[in-house]
Amino acid sequence: MAALFTFEVHTPYRFFYKDKVEAVTVTIQDGEIGILAQHEAITAPVKPCLLKIKDKDGRWKTAFSSEGILEVAGGKTVLMVDAAEWPEEIDHGRAVEAKKQAGDVLANAGFRFEAETARLKLERANMRLKVWELRGE
Repeated sequence: MAALFTFEVHTPYRFFYKDKVEAVTVTIQDGEIGILAQHEAITAPVKPCLLKIKDKDGRWKTAFSSEGILEVAGGKTVLMVDAAEWPEEIDHGRAVEAKKQAGDVLANAGFRFEAETARLKLERANMRLKVWELRGE
């Protein structure tokens, strides 16, 4: 059996996840990162991504994670994000509409901040749709 560590996911609205796990993968600014027990201490910004959790029984679970902060220290990993959702919690129609709106804003953005906000919205919508598509696996 692989070594386990405590993993928590917090959002402003709920305590999304807390348990002992074997592994976690998220996407930080430099790319995808995998966390295992006894990982080096780090704090890093997280991009909207597929959050993959290998639970204590060796099963992989996938969820949506928005942008936030990842902290690994003292045998514990904490992910603090704006939103986290299991596949069955994702509103497919809302994600499709958000993707369309973000694309429209990106196409017509006159200011850098408008384009950046729309790009993040598009990234979140794309990740939600990707997780939603995985709901049956």
